Amino acid sequence: MGFLSVLSCAHQSISSRLQPGEVAIDATVGTGADTLFLAQQVGKRGQVIGFDIQSEALTLAQARIRKHSESNKLGSISLLELSHARMAEAVPEGWVGKVGAIMFNLGYLPAEGADTSIITETMSTIAALEAALTLLRPRGIITIVLYPGHDGGAQEAGAVSRWASTLPVEQAQVVIYRQMQRETSPYLIGIEKK
Repeated sequence: MGFLSVLSCAHQSISSRLQPGEVAIDATVGTGADTLFLAQQVGKRGQVIGFDIQSEALTLAQARIRKHSESNKLGSISLLELSHARMAEAVPEGWVGKVGAIMFNLGYLPAEGADTSIITETMSTIAALEAALTLLRPRGIITIVLYPGHDGGAQEAGAVSRWASTLPVEQAQVVIYRQMQRETSPYLIGIEKK
């Protein structure tokens, strides 16, 4: 048995903290895997809001969620065709300081035939991370999966890593999970708000 993948590690970190009935955010919906995971974690009394700029991503996510919706164990899910940089203005006011987990899975839409030139952008990602910190409850968690191996990915990963490393320890604890031998391997940054 090997080490966990970065996605499995992100899910494991969140599952140990996110409670049934809480609210959560998927900052980058993609194919909906993280959205579905969050909805399962918060249960039928919880809520999840997901963001993506591509209608194709939201369509894929809706199909994935429909396959699992008959279980009645999913939280309420709202999918918005909107940049994650606008999450602070898009979530209900009552969510500020109450969100249990926020997931970021950066890069491009990992679907067959998707336009891989449409990627998450450094400026909007940093803006979204700043907003995420204000939305998070104490001991809430942000997970960020970064992909330095694609065009534009290394620049975004470097900027996000620098941003996270400068967070004051009084505000948050930051950890990294990464394969050290390959610079282009995906890696995970976890942030716990104090």
